[in-house]
Amino acid sequence: MIPHTIPTPAFVVDAAALDRNVAILARVKARTGCKILLALKAFSMVAAFDRLRARLDGVCASSLHEARLGREAFGGEVHAFAAAFSEPDFQEMLPLIDHVTFNSFRQWRQFRPLIEAAGHPIAAGLRINPEHSEGHTALYDPCAPRSRLGIRREAFEGEALDGLTGLHFHCLCEQNADVLERTLAAVEARFGDLIPRFTWMNFGGGHHITRADYDVDRLCRIITDFRARHAGMPVTLEPGEAVALNTGVLVATVLDVVVNEIPIAILDVSCTCHMPDVLEMPYRPRVYRGEAWDGSAVAPAGAEFGGEPGEKSFTVRLAGPSCLAGDCIGDYSFASPLRPGDRLVFEDMAHYTMVKTNTFNGINLPSILLRQPDGTLTLVRRFGYDDFTSRL
Repeated sequence: MIPHTIPTPAFVVDAAALDRNVAILARVKARTGCKILLALKAFSMVAAFDRLRARLDGVCASSLHEARLGREAFGGEVHAFAAAFSEPDFQEMLPLIDHVTFNSFRQWRQFRPLIEAAGHPIAAGLRINPEHSEGHTALYDPCAPRSRLGIRREAFEGEALDGLTGLHFHCLCEQNADVLERTLAAVEARFGDLIPRFTWMNFGGGHHITRADYDVDRLCRIITDFRARHAGMPVTLEPGEAVALNTGVLVATVLDVVVNEIPIAILDVSCTCHMPDVLEMPYRPRVYRGEAWDGSAVAPAGAEFGGEPGEKSFTVRLAGPSCLAGDCIGDYSFASPLRPGDRLVFEDMAHYTMVKTNTFNGINLPSILLRQPDGTLTLVRRFGYDDFTSRL
């Protein structure tokens, strides 16, 4: 399959980029002795699991279906956390999981008898809220006021801890090791007297370990020093975005150009259907003209990226085909006008994209392709009408 002939819209995930990220994570494991799990909520591409499972320790799941996917398709350890579990779901999860983290003492008491009768060991822990907030976006801040995620220190008063073996905090979002260091200090300040009672600690996700400017040495020092302070206590990280960061693109075609004060290019990619984080986060994705795109996650030399409005000669709004008035990706500028049939490539679209797509308006889901290290493009999945109707 030749890159410039693939039908769009399409997600293309670059195996070589995945290999690069996982190699970085493997080095962190080797230097610190920690475990690293794939957060399935960010990246659940089964066709890529063969490239990940040998160097990661397993997965973390936030639902019954993710736990089943982890057990059946990934292997290794399966850790589970949810804000709350239903009893039918939890009973189905029991044969699938090795670890579970509860979000309240009430749920721990409810499900403790099931864990003890499960027939295989399941380590149980609690998610804590250190009430230390450095999140840039309130929607993604687990320590925001009135957050439903994590147990505050005051809620531990009068509660028995027997049967529980670990603590879990997850307070980061796309952040560097300095934020982890300050967050961990808050954890130890609030929960330090309890930590010796436990045998493992989970530092959660949100660590942007594979980003070019991430301070890997500092991360390794933080983990190593924590383990030294706490008798070699095992530490787990569960990044999702860091596994798939900068490993995939979303390829689009311009369908039409309309004018309302400025040109508006209608794409076959919908913001609300295919990249909802652009609206939810919100953020402005990087995009370039795709004439010379070779299928990789790295833009070709000399690729023309969309600039800020007014930066280049022609400013255009990129928008989707749905009937949602706000289905707009953003305003960009290019050296020449966009025309119907032009290709655009959106960068860094492997994580929190394929897992969040939807079929609003009956708009078809993008195909999924995997680019092999030799440059070969393999079709993983093509979607159609049945994927729309089967959900309804």
